[in-house]
Amino acid sequence: MDGGEIIILSEDDDSDCEVSCSPVCSEPSVLIVEVEEVKSDNVSSPSVLDEDLVVTFSRRAEVLPHARYDCPIHPFTATVCETGAPAGNNQLICDQCFCYVCDKLASAVVWREKDMCHCNSHKRSDFWSSLRNSVVLGYLKTFNLTLSEIDAHLRHAETMLKIFRTKLALEFFLFLNGYTAVNNGRSQSNQQCLVFDYTRVYECVSSFLSKADEQEDRAAAIMRLGAAEVFIGHFQPSGVVMSESPMASATEAKAMLLQRVMASVQKQMVTADFTPEFIHKLQEFYQRLHLPLALKSMRYSLCVRPWDDVLLVSVLKGQNVTGVRKDKGKKDVLTEQISVVLLRTELLQQQHRYRELCRYLRVVQTDDAKQFQELRDLIPVFLCKAGEFSSALSSFFPSLNGPASRLSPSLFLLCLHIFDTGTAPMVITGQPTQLFFPDATWEPIQGAMTLKRAELVKFALRVQRCCTAVYTDSQCWTHLLTMVNTPQGASTAVPEPTAAFLQEAKSVVRSILQEANIHIPRFFHSMYPDQALLLLVTEALALRILDTTLNPVLPVLDTFKRNVWALESLWGSLSPSSDCFCSFLQQVTQELENTTDRENTFPCPLSISPSPPNPSSSPESTYCKFLCHMWCVVMFVSTCCGVALSTLCVCHCDFSSPRQSSGC
Repeated sequence: MDGGEIIILSEDDDSDCEVSCSPVCSEPSVLIVEVEEVKSDNVSSPSVLDEDLVVTFSRRAEVLPHARYDCPIHPFTATVCETGAPAGNNQLICDQCFCYVCDKLASAVVWREKDMCHCNSHKRSDFWSSLRNSVVLGYLKTFNLTLSEIDAHLRHAETMLKIFRTKLALEFFLFLNGYTAVNNGRSQSNQQCLVFDYTRVYECVSSFLSKADEQEDRAAAIMRLGAAEVFIGHFQPSGVVMSESPMASATEAKAMLLQRVMASVQKQMVTADFTPEFIHKLQEFYQRLHLPLALKSMRYSLCVRPWDDVLLVSVLKGQNVTGVRKDKGKKDVLTEQISVVLLRTELLQQQHRYRELCRYLRVVQTDDAKQFQELRDLIPVFLCKAGEFSSALSSFFPSLNGPASRLSPSLFLLCLHIFDTGTAPMVITGQPTQLFFPDATWEPIQGAMTLKRAELVKFALRVQRCCTAVYTDSQCWTHLLTMVNTPQGASTAVPEPTAAFLQEAKSVVRSILQEANIHIPRFFHSMYPDQALLLLVTEALALRILDTTLNPVLPVLDTFKRNVWALESLWGSLSPSSDCFCSFLQQVTQELENTTDRENTFPCPLSISPSPPNPSSSPESTYCKFLCHMWCVVMFVSTCCGVALSTLCVCHCDFSSPRQSSGC
């Protein structure tokens, strides 16, 4: 090539032209153009200067690296699949010619052999393209990956897999050979038997999987499934003596290893930034594996929908509220394994997509009903974190068997605190117990409006009605009474209402608590809002005490220390039932006697005792009021004077018989 030539490279990699069998390749990608020398001292004419492009300097072109069939120096003769001998002068190369199959300099590879002449390879032949993929992709070809998908991470993964397969083959060979049992605690007759221990093979695979955990996401997935392809074919020799090591059995060890692989790849499919095409290739690879009968249950472990799945997207956006879609007469149901559901739940929480999470949990179907029910019961909490308090309240009571009926006392108190403060714990949860992380940070919920006090009381009373665990828990009552015993927005006592209001409130409170669905009328708490709610909860407490024993009761009664008038209302509700009331008094005295710090636990002044007995009252009611008065005196004397309750006569009375205790 002389100094007046320029080489122009033309890209036609995407050309769909058919293979030409003519002696010379019909469409070369390198053109040689003759150019004239341009002297730098020539002065261009004004007409030339007006042109858009003026050539002022040129030099000899350099030949860039190229495939042999694109060589600008040596013509190439294209054939379909000629491998026996070079076609034409295809064996000739320049310094920049690369082998199309090996993707290396032609001078550094075996360029021509008797049975495989790489010099004839070119991109327009399916035969040579397939051979190139096998050589360049190596083991990665089993995943149907293309060259455009290969990067340095996947190359490194392939290299590590090659080393691992060699090492594992040696370990499995040693396992099959076994070793002679010596001093293993067996009988004398068995000491010379071969012992087969799969532990070293298990440790080899486990170590490789740990290395995969440190790699880039796609490389880690390839390494895990590549390892599974190898160890899944291992077997346990029959009729042999096995070691007592936990992983001595190949069957049990393979199950443990495959579970680890499936859990890791599942998580990657949900949380990693995989393309749908790459996920599909991983699934196809796993489906081609021949799982033994003992592991058939994990056949569909990688059947994970990508995030852009049509049905999944429509559910998340609220366009599909049933989780069922018909496509060309086929019914597609949103069904996923519980492990996948938990992974999606975790990721959607991390992304603060709480509304989409609730839509998903309402319609998805899974294989673990018990665990999934615990997860669905958290829908109200997720709605709270989304700032939708009204929707959260409704979701607690969708039916007779709603989430409210399964609330634990701790979860009830947490929800009550969220509704009252507009804050929530910033934790990622998949079950209710994870919400109570002690070091969790409570942060304000964006856009949330705290519930009014009346709505809080209504919610609490409705939960107590349908949930036995909350109804019987003393701490739940203490928390609720502490809230209503303090005016909203203040830390003082609730002022005592008028006597007329107290009298009228008794009938209204009873009618509210007798309703199937609790409703607090506006007129009831319009004039005395705090007093009305306190009386309502106090009456509910009286019904609770009359129903069954509330233990412990002192913390509950201690909430009334600033509102004596409300405590008097409680005595008035309890006193008509003499037996229950007397039992209640006995419980209080017993708890107080067992309390060391009585003054701070329940400072009960003498002024809270009921009014003196009315002579017109029935003997039973008069006696009960008398006992209540005596009980208050005992509390006062015991607290102020430090006298043990067991030394006072009221503690030795038989409350079931007025005659036996009248001497007190």
